[in-house]
Amino acid sequence: MLFVFVADGRPVRLGALQGRVPLPRRMLDGMTGHGKHAFDERDEHGIRVRPALASDVPHIQRLIAPYVDRRILLGKENVALYGSIQQFRIAEGPDGVPIGCGALAVFWDDIAEVRTLALDADWIHKRVGHRMLEALEHDARELGVARIFCLTFEVEFFAKHGYLEIGEQVVSPDVYAELVRSSDEGVAEFLDLARVKPNTLGNTRMLKIL
Repeated sequence: MLFVFVADGRPVRLGALQGRVPLPRRMLDGMTGHGKHAFDERDEHGIRVRPALASDVPHIQRLIAPYVDRRILLGKENVALYGSIQQFRIAEGPDGVPIGCGALAVFWDDIAEVRTLALDADWIHKRVGHRMLEALEHDARELGVARIFCLTFEVEFFAKHGYLEIGEQVVSPDVYAELVRSSDEGVAEFLDLARVKPNTLGNTRMLKIL
């Protein structure tokens, strides 16, 4: 049952408000008849993609560890993951155990990055990554973001979803001057700054317009 909070702080069932109070479009778009988004529904393999919970951080560390060991992803401290958990989505297997993760980090008013996309090795080539990416792109649209960046070794995978390789400069000089102040490593990689080039060797910078 889905509740919303009205002006005086009282929780009210969503169904009781429909038809009486105008609700934000993003609360209604994409919901099924049960108040859930389509990504929450399990597919034929029993997999669903859901927003991450704080309790998922150990699972995220487990999922990214093999990629960190192979220098495909940068390692993240637990404090960083807890602080950004609202950016993550989790792919959940039929037994409820997380089998994939991914995050969407907003850089500016029209651009975000897909980052920390990782899958359990047993679930590769079973379209889990495709569902994860589609869910993150949905989140970007909900936030009004028009472009999504990724830095990846998996060029073919992202190309199938409409991502194209990009050059060095994809923002205006004014926006660049603002972004370069950020301490976020992902922003530095997006800007292709010299200090992060050792982290990006062999990676391809790609962009998709939604």
